[in-house]
Amino acid sequence: MTVPDDRLEATLLGTALGDALGLACEGMSPRAIARRFGAVDRFRVLGRTGFVSDDTEQSALVAQSLVRHPRDAEACARDFRRALLGWFCRLPWGVGLGTAKACLKIGAGVEPSGVMSAGNGAAMRSAIVGVFHRDRPDERRAFTRALAEVSHRDPRAVEGAVFVAEVAALAARSEGAREPSDLLREARGVVGDAQLGLAIDEALARADSDLPTSAAAEACGTSGFVVHTLAFASLAFARFSHDPMRALREVVSAGGDTDTIAAIVGAWCGARSGTAWLPADLIGRIHDGPFGPGHLKALARSLQAGADGSPADPPRYSIVAATGRNLALYPVVLAHGFRRLVPF
Repeated sequence: MTVPDDRLEATLLGTALGDALGLACEGMSPRAIARRFGAVDRFRVLGRTGFVSDDTEQSALVAQSLVRHPRDAEACARDFRRALLGWFCRLPWGVGLGTAKACLKIGAGVEPSGVMSAGNGAAMRSAIVGVFHRDRPDERRAFTRALAEVSHRDPRAVEGAVFVAEVAALAARSEGAREPSDLLREARGVVGDAQLGLAIDEALARADSDLPTSAAAEACGTSGFVVHTLAFASLAFARFSHDPMRALREVVSAGGDTDTIAAIVGAWCGARSGTAWLPADLIGRIHDGPFGPGHLKALARSLQAGADGSPADPPRYSIVAATGRNLALYPVVLAHGFRRLVPF
Protein backbone atom coordinates (compact mmCIF):
# COMPACT_ATOMS: atom_id res chain seq x y z
CA MET A 1 0.00 0.00 0.00
CA THR A 2 1.32 3.45 -0.90
CA VAL A 3 1.60 5.86 2.00
CA PRO A 4 -0.78 8.77 1.38
CA ASP A 5 1.03 12.07 1.06
CA ASP A 6 -1.78 13.58 3.13
CA ARG A 7 -0.78 11.56 6.22
CA LEU A 8 2.94 12.26 5.85
CA GLU A 9 2.32 15.98 5.45
CA ALA A 10 -0.22 16.05 8.28
CA THR A 11 2.14 14.24 10.66
CA LEU A 12 4.93 16.75 10.08
CA LEU A 13 2.62 19.78 10.18
CA GLY A 14 0.81 18.42 13.25
CA THR A 15 4.17 18.12 14.97
CA ALA A 16 5.01 21.71 14.04
CA LEU A 17 1.65 23.08 15.17
CA GLY A 18 1.80 21.41 18.58
CA ASP A 19 5.43 22.44 19.00
CA ALA A 20 4.78 26.08 18.10
CA LEU A 21 1.66 26.37 20.27
CA GLY A 22 3.38 24.87 23.28
CA LEU A 23 6.71 26.64 22.99
CA ALA A 24 5.88 29.79 24.94
CA CYS A 25 4.35 27.77 27.80
CA GLU A 26 7.18 25.25 28.25
CA GLY A 27 8.17 24.83 31.88
CA MET A 28 5.23 26.85 33.20
CA SER A 29 2.57 25.71 35.65
CA PRO A 30 -1.10 25.48 34.60
CA ARG A 31 -1.95 28.39 36.89
CA ALA A 32 0.78 30.59 35.39
CA ILE A 33 -0.31 29.74 31.85
CA ALA A 34 -3.94 30.60 32.62
CA ARG A 35 -2.98 33.84 34.32
CA ARG A 36 -0.57 35.02 31.64
CA PHE A 37 -2.11 33.71 28.42
CA GLY A 38 -5.68 32.67 29.15
CA ALA A 39 -6.88 30.41 26.36
CA VAL A 40 -4.04 28.75 24.47
CA ASP A 41 -5.37 29.33 20.98
CA ARG A 42 -2.57 31.23 19.24
CA PHE A 43 1.20 31.60 19.18
CA ARG A 44 2.80 33.66 21.95
CA VAL A 45 6.58 33.68 21.49
CA LEU A 46 6.86 36.75 19.25
CA GLY A 47 3.64 38.49 18.32
CA ARG A 48 1.32 36.18 16.42
CA THR A 49 4.10 34.38 14.54
CA GLY A 50 4.72 30.76 15.43
CA PHE A 51 8.20 29.26 15.71
CA VAL A 52 9.14 25.60 15.87
CA SER A 53 11.84 24.16 18.10
CA ASP A 54 13.84 20.96 18.42
CA ASP A 55 10.77 18.70 18.29
CA THR A 56 9.92 19.70 14.73
CA GLU A 57 13.47 20.23 13.56
CA GLN A 58 14.64 16.77 14.65
CA SER A 59 11.53 15.21 13.09
CA ALA A 60 12.51 16.93 9.85
CA LEU A 61 16.09 15.63 10.15
CA VAL A 62 14.71 12.11 10.57
CA ALA A 63 12.52 12.61 7.51
CA GLN A 64 15.54 13.75 5.48
CA SER A 65 17.46 10.63 6.46
CA LEU A 66 14.46 8.44 5.57
CA VAL A 67 14.38 10.03 2.12
CA ARG A 68 18.06 9.21 1.60
CA HIS A 69 17.92 5.69 3.08
CA PRO A 70 14.33 4.40 2.99
CA ARG A 71 15.18 0.69 3.41
CA ASP A 72 18.50 0.59 5.31
CA ALA A 73 18.04 1.32 9.02
CA GLU A 74 21.74 1.48 9.88
CA ALA A 75 22.56 3.77 6.97
CA CYS A 76 19.58 5.95 7.93
CA ALA A 77 20.83 6.18 11.52
CA ARG A 78 24.36 7.07 10.36
CA ASP A 79 22.96 9.79 8.13
CA PHE A 80 20.82 11.12 10.96
CA ARG A 81 23.82 11.11 13.30
CA ARG A 82 25.73 13.39 10.91
CA ALA A 83 22.69 15.60 10.40
CA LEU A 84 22.10 15.89 14.15
CA LEU A 85 25.65 17.09 14.73
CA GLY A 86 25.33 19.68 11.97
CA TRP A 87 22.04 20.84 13.48
CA PHE A 88 23.63 21.13 16.94
CA CYS A 89 26.47 23.23 15.53
CA ARG A 90 23.89 25.77 14.31
CA LEU A 91 23.19 26.60 17.96
CA PRO A 92 19.50 25.65 18.25
CA TRP A 93 17.67 26.64 21.40
CA GLY A 94 15.67 24.31 23.59
CA VAL A 95 17.92 21.28 23.16
CA GLY A 96 17.39 18.59 25.78
CA LEU A 97 20.34 17.70 28.00
CA GLY A 98 20.48 14.09 26.78
CA THR A 99 20.51 15.16 23.13
CA ALA A 100 23.15 17.80 23.81
CA LYS A 101 25.42 15.22 25.45
CA ALA A 102 24.89 12.84 22.53
CA CYS A 103 25.79 15.57 20.05
CA LEU A 104 29.01 16.28 21.94
CA LYS A 105 29.84 12.56 21.80
CA ILE A 106 29.16 12.50 18.06
CA GLY A 107 31.46 15.48 17.58
CA ALA A 108 34.18 13.76 19.58
CA GLY A 109 33.78 10.54 17.59
CA VAL A 110 32.68 8.54 20.64
CA GLU A 111 30.66 5.36 20.03
CA PRO A 112 27.95 4.68 20.91
CA SER A 113 26.73 8.24 20.76
CA GLY A 114 23.50 7.63 22.66
CA VAL A 115 23.43 8.41 26.38
CA MET A 116 21.63 6.60 29.19
CA SER A 117 18.87 9.16 29.44
CA ALA A 118 15.13 8.59 29.76
CA GLY A 119 14.31 11.97 28.29
CA ASN A 120 11.80 12.32 25.48
CA GLY A 121 14.20 13.42 22.70
CA ALA A 122 13.94 10.14 20.80
CA ALA A 123 10.17 9.82 21.20
CA MET A 124 9.35 13.32 19.99
CA ARG A 125 10.80 12.69 16.51
CA SER A 126 9.54 9.15 15.85
CA ALA A 127 5.99 9.59 14.56
CA ILE A 128 7.13 10.26 11.00
CA VAL A 129 9.00 6.93 10.97
CA GLY A 130 5.79 5.16 11.90
CA VAL A 131 3.76 6.77 9.14
CA PHE A 132 6.45 6.23 6.50
CA HIS A 133 6.85 2.54 7.43
CA ARG A 134 3.22 1.97 8.42
CA ASP A 135 2.90 -1.19 6.28
CA ARG A 136 6.30 -2.62 7.28
CA PRO A 137 6.25 -3.38 11.02
CA ASP A 138 9.68 -5.03 11.17
CA GLU A 139 11.35 -2.14 9.34
CA ARG A 140 9.35 0.40 11.34
CA ARG A 141 10.65 -0.95 14.65
CA ALA A 142 14.20 -1.46 13.40
CA PHE A 143 14.40 2.08 12.02
CA THR A 144 12.85 3.61 15.13
CA ARG A 145 15.25 1.81 17.47
CA ALA A 146 18.31 2.65 15.38
CA LEU A 147 17.34 6.32 15.15
CA ALA A 148 16.46 6.53 18.85
CA GLU A 149 19.80 5.08 19.93
CA VAL A 150 21.69 7.83 18.13
CA SER A 151 20.90 10.02 21.14
CA HIS A 152 19.21 7.85 23.80
CA ARG A 153 19.97 4.30 24.93
CA ASP A 154 17.84 4.04 28.06
CA PRO A 155 15.28 1.27 27.34
CA ARG A 156 12.41 3.53 28.38
CA ALA A 157 13.48 6.20 25.86
CA VAL A 158 13.96 3.65 23.07
CA GLU A 159 10.70 1.83 23.74
CA GLY A 160 8.95 5.17 24.09
CA ALA A 161 10.12 6.07 20.59
CA VAL A 162 8.90 2.71 19.26
CA PHE A 163 5.53 3.28 20.95
CA VAL A 164 5.15 6.74 19.36
CA ALA A 165 5.95 5.31 15.91
CA GLU A 166 3.56 2.39 16.47
CA VAL A 167 0.65 4.66 17.41
CA ALA A 168 1.34 6.84 14.36
CA ALA A 169 1.47 3.81 12.05
CA LEU A 170 -1.78 2.37 13.38
CA ALA A 171 -3.45 5.78 13.21
CA ALA A 172 -2.37 6.26 9.57
CA ARG A 173 -3.56 2.78 8.64
CA SER A 174 -6.95 3.27 10.29
CA GLU A 175 -7.50 6.69 8.63
CA GLY A 176 -9.87 7.68 11.43
CA ALA A 177 -11.90 4.47 11.35
CA ARG A 178 -10.81 3.20 14.78
CA GLU A 179 -11.12 4.70 18.23
CA PRO A 180 -7.91 6.34 19.47
CA SER A 181 -7.99 4.31 22.68
CA ASP A 182 -8.02 1.10 20.64
CA LEU A 183 -4.99 2.26 18.66
CA LEU A 184 -3.13 3.07 21.87
CA ARG A 185 -3.95 -0.28 23.46
CA GLU A 186 -2.74 -2.15 20.39
CA ALA A 187 0.45 -0.08 20.24
CA ARG A 188 1.00 -0.79 23.95
CA GLY A 189 2.03 -4.31 22.86
CA VAL A 190 5.44 -3.07 21.67
CA VAL A 191 6.32 -1.77 25.15
CA GLY A 192 8.19 -4.27 27.28
CA ASP A 193 9.47 -1.90 29.96
CA ALA A 194 7.32 -2.33 33.08
CA GLN A 195 7.45 1.29 34.23
CA LEU A 196 6.55 2.77 30.85
CA GLY A 197 3.89 0.14 30.18
CA LEU A 198 2.22 0.68 33.54
CA ALA A 199 2.16 4.44 33.02
CA ILE A 200 0.45 4.05 29.63
CA ASP A 201 -2.07 1.56 31.07
CA GLU A 202 -2.94 3.90 33.94
CA ALA A 203 -3.24 6.85 31.56
CA LEU A 204 -5.71 4.96 29.38
CA ALA A 205 -7.76 4.04 32.44
CA ARG A 206 -7.84 7.71 33.47
CA ALA A 207 -8.88 8.70 29.93
CA ASP A 208 -12.01 6.57 30.36
CA SER A 209 -12.79 8.09 33.76
CA ASP A 210 -14.38 11.40 34.78
CA LEU A 211 -11.09 12.72 36.15
CA PRO A 212 -10.59 16.37 35.10
CA THR A 213 -7.71 17.00 32.72
CA SER A 214 -5.82 19.04 35.30
CA ALA A 215 -5.94 16.19 37.83
CA ALA A 216 -5.11 13.63 35.13
CA ALA A 217 -2.10 15.68 34.05
CA GLU A 218 -0.87 15.85 37.63
CA ALA A 219 -1.31 12.09 38.02
CA CYS A 220 0.46 11.27 34.76
CA GLY A 221 3.18 13.90 35.05
CA THR A 222 4.07 16.45 32.40
CA SER A 223 7.84 16.66 32.73
CA GLY A 224 10.45 15.84 30.09
CA PHE A 225 10.73 12.30 31.50
CA VAL A 226 9.57 10.01 28.68
CA VAL A 227 7.31 8.01 31.02
CA HIS A 228 5.44 11.19 31.97
CA THR A 229 5.40 12.49 28.41
CA LEU A 230 3.86 9.40 26.85
CA ALA A 231 1.40 8.79 29.66
CA PHE A 232 -0.14 12.24 29.33
CA ALA A 233 0.13 12.28 25.53
CA SER A 234 -1.74 8.96 25.45
CA LEU A 235 -4.46 10.27 27.75
CA ALA A 236 -4.93 13.43 25.67
CA PHE A 237 -5.01 11.53 22.38
CA ALA A 238 -7.48 8.98 23.72
CA ARG A 239 -9.79 11.56 25.25
CA PHE A 240 -9.67 14.52 22.85
CA SER A 241 -8.33 13.54 19.42
CA HIS A 242 -11.82 13.64 17.87
CA ASP A 243 -11.26 17.40 18.23
CA PRO A 244 -7.48 17.75 17.60
CA MET A 245 -7.29 21.46 18.37
CA ARG A 246 -8.93 20.85 21.73
CA ALA A 247 -6.41 18.08 22.35
CA LEU A 248 -3.55 20.54 21.78
CA ARG A 249 -5.16 23.21 23.94
CA GLU A 250 -5.68 20.76 26.80
CA VAL A 251 -2.08 19.55 26.60
CA VAL A 252 -0.56 23.03 26.52
CA SER A 253 -2.83 24.34 29.29
CA ALA A 254 -1.61 21.51 31.56
CA GLY A 255 1.90 22.98 31.67
CA GLY A 256 5.25 21.22 31.93
CA ASP A 257 6.97 20.07 28.75
CA THR A 258 4.20 21.58 26.69
CA ASP A 259 5.88 21.81 23.30
CA THR A 260 7.05 18.19 23.19
CA ILE A 261 3.84 16.64 24.48
CA ALA A 262 1.78 18.78 22.11
CA ALA A 263 4.13 17.92 19.21
CA ILE A 264 3.58 14.18 19.79
CA VAL A 265 -0.19 14.58 20.12
CA GLY A 266 -0.25 16.80 17.02
CA ALA A 267 1.69 14.20 15.05
CA TRP A 268 -0.69 11.42 16.12
CA CYS A 269 -3.72 13.54 15.21
CA GLY A 270 -2.17 14.28 11.82
CA ALA A 271 -1.50 10.59 11.20
CA ARG A 272 -5.09 9.72 12.12
CA SER A 273 -7.05 12.56 10.53
CA GLY A 274 -4.90 13.88 7.69
CA THR A 275 -4.57 17.56 6.85
CA ALA A 276 -8.27 18.41 6.99
CA TRP A 277 -8.20 19.31 10.70
CA LEU A 278 -5.16 21.58 10.49
CA PRO A 279 -6.20 25.24 10.93
CA ALA A 280 -4.93 27.05 7.84
CA ASP A 281 -4.68 30.38 9.67
CA LEU A 282 -2.35 28.99 12.35
CA ILE A 283 -0.25 26.93 9.92
CA GLY A 284 0.12 30.05 7.80
CA ARG A 285 1.47 31.98 10.78
CA ILE A 286 4.32 29.55 11.49
CA HIS A 287 7.58 31.12 10.37
CA ASP A 288 8.26 29.64 6.96
CA GLY A 289 12.03 29.55 7.03
CA PRO A 290 14.12 26.38 7.48
CA PHE A 291 11.90 23.64 8.98
CA GLY A 292 8.82 25.77 8.40
CA PRO A 293 5.60 24.59 6.69
CA GLY A 294 6.97 24.94 3.16
CA HIS A 295 9.99 22.81 3.94
CA LEU A 296 7.90 20.22 5.78
CA LYS A 297 5.48 19.92 2.86
CA ALA A 298 8.40 19.42 0.47
CA LEU A 299 9.79 16.73 2.79
CA ALA A 300 6.42 14.96 2.76
CA ARG A 301 6.44 14.94 -1.04
CA SER A 302 9.97 13.47 -1.05
CA LEU A 303 8.92 10.77 1.41
CA GLN A 304 5.91 9.94 -0.72
CA ALA A 305 8.12 9.64 -3.80
CA GLY A 306 10.42 7.25 -1.89
CA ALA A 307 7.64 5.04 -0.55
CA ASP A 308 8.68 2.36 -3.06
CA GLY A 309 12.16 2.20 -1.50
CA SER A 310 13.98 4.43 -3.97
CA PRO A 311 16.61 6.67 -2.31
CA ALA A 312 16.45 10.36 -3.20
CA ASP A 313 17.82 13.73 -2.20
CA PRO A 314 15.64 15.60 0.31
CA PRO A 315 14.72 19.26 -0.18
CA ARG A 316 17.48 21.63 0.80
CA TYR A 317 17.37 24.59 3.14
CA SER A 318 19.75 27.42 3.93
CA ILE A 319 22.15 26.61 6.75
CA VAL A 320 22.99 30.31 6.99
CA ALA A 321 19.30 31.20 7.37
CA ALA A 322 18.81 28.49 9.99
CA THR A 323 21.76 29.71 12.05
CA GLY A 324 20.73 33.34 11.66
CA ARG A 325 17.20 32.60 12.84
CA ASN A 326 18.51 30.77 15.91
CA LEU A 327 20.83 33.61 16.86
CA ALA A 328 18.17 36.26 16.22
CA LEU A 329 15.65 34.52 18.46
CA TYR A 330 17.98 33.89 21.40
CA PRO A 331 17.09 37.23 23.07
CA VAL A 332 13.37 36.44 22.69
CA VAL A 333 13.79 32.95 24.14
CA LEU A 334 15.88 34.24 27.04
CA ALA A 335 13.33 36.98 27.73
CA HIS A 336 10.58 34.36 27.94
CA GLY A 337 12.74 32.31 30.29
CA PHE A 338 13.33 35.25 32.63
CA ARG A 339 9.68 36.27 32.43
CA ARG A 340 8.68 32.90 33.87
CA LEU A 341 10.62 33.75 37.01
CA VAL A 342 8.42 36.77 37.71
CA PRO A 343 5.56 35.70 40.05
CA PHE A 344 2.87 37.87 38.42
